[in-house]
Amino acid sequence: MSEKEVILSIRDLYVNFYTYAGVVRAINGVDLDIYKGEVFGLVGETGCGKSVTSRAITRLITPPGRIEKGEIFYKRNSEVIDLLKIPDEEIRKIRGDEISYIFQDPTSSLDPLYTSGFQIAETMVVHDKAEWNEAWKKAVELLKETLIPDPESRVKNYPHELSGGMRQRVVISIALSNDPKILIADEPTTNVDVTVQAELMDLLKELQRKKGTTIILITHHMGLIAELTERVGVMYAGNLVEIAKVEELFENPLHPYTQGLMAAVPNPLQKIERLIPIKGSVPNLIYPPPGCRFHPRCPKAMPICKEKRPPRIEVSPGHFVECWLYVSEEEWEGKNNE
Repeated sequence: MSEKEVILSIRDLYVNFYTYAGVVRAINGVDLDIYKGEVFGLVGETGCGKSVTSRAITRLITPPGRIEKGEIFYKRNSEVIDLLKIPDEEIRKIRGDEISYIFQDPTSSLDPLYTSGFQIAETMVVHDKAEWNEAWKKAVELLKETLIPDPESRVKNYPHELSGGMRQRVVISIALSNDPKILIADEPTTNVDVTVQAELMDLLKELQRKKGTTIILITHHMGLIAELTERVGVMYAGNLVEIAKVEELFENPLHPYTQGLMAAVPNPLQKIERLIPIKGSVPNLIYPPPGCRFHPRCPKAMPICKEKRPPRIEVSPGHFVECWLYVSEEEWEGKNNE
């Protein structure tokens, strides 16, 4: 079996937010590879850094936020470019074209002053993918693909004339309009009911199957992760603490935080008296805990966890974890001597 092609590679990414209360250390040295054509899931509690990581990819971090350090390599045709170092004009060409987003709030993503058809068509025209007449026709086709009834009429509707589910489909249509290589779906089903949620997920699966689009799905919904993704990364307080194939993560979660997440999710195949919550609360990232950021809540914490951040360990092929529990004695000695 040939090795998978990496289309996006994040290395040593740090993002801070400079607020009146202090510096929020939101992303703390994230390393991540995304393979071409895969559906990768990113999970974690609210505020763990999932969305900030995704926005950093195309430099959508705005003041008071700042990307302090890192490299984000994107394989663009035959060349590899660092998205954090190319000129602003070049990143604008990539953003919304080769790498596009579905944001979780369709109301704030759409301009209330323009029709849905105009906003879909404009995306194609701005990136020189079509003239207005052709773009308008494709807008109708995209609404049809996203299962909006009577798309010929809906392209003339303003956002306030559409339901929440329809607005989200318009946002998806905008994201798909230029046939992106990478689609970042940030909580795409937050504002829709369960029926619409299932339809939207089927739509994303069909997109990935037909066009081979690389999808990064950001969610806290473990059911969506199990159904849609091939690999998954677990984030906690700005750190990527575990990465594994989705089946392996569910069958053999290694990091104590991942184990806590799994214990807090209902399992329809098991009869349990009650769910087990993770004790404590998410740390204040202005004053993050030293060492492993999860140690104040971890039932397995050791003295070293409070002093030094654990290294990333590959426990089995493709299964990575940042936890001192999986560091061998030789590696432990080496880290203690650093």
